[in-house]
Amino acid sequence: MATFKLEIVTAERMIFSDDVSAVIAWGVEGQLGILPHHAPLMTMLQPGDLMIRKGREEEYLVISGGFLEVRPDKVIILADACERVDEIDVARAEEAKKRAQETMKAAPLTADAAVAEATLRRSLARLKAAEKRRRKPPRVA
Repeated sequence: MATFKLEIVTAERMIFSDDVSAVIAWGVEGQLGILPHHAPLMTMLQPGDLMIRKGREEEYLVISGGFLEVRPDKVIILADACERVDEIDVARAEEAKKRAQETMKAAPLTADAAVAEATLRRSLARLKAAEKRRRKPPRVA
């Protein structure tokens, strides 16, 4: 089975570095899938879940935005922030969502509302990924 090198990096550390068979991420124009021998590409990523497939195993991460670059020898994701789905604190994400919604309602059209909207998008991405993980049993080889 053909594979390619995937590296996921944040400002703090290397999150992931391994050979994989597919990656599915949320680009600015929608969901995109990367397979071995994909054409070179660079795109912005929106907050959302990121699926990594290694053979028959799937791993899910959540990113809060960033960039994806497909090179001939590897794929690099420069993420603003990234965490594994099983590390998500659902209660904390729900609270962040609630606070962001309240801020946006109280002061729409302000700089605080713009920050709250970004927070809301991150929280929704985390909650959506956590919900997918709860509904879907892990795949095994």
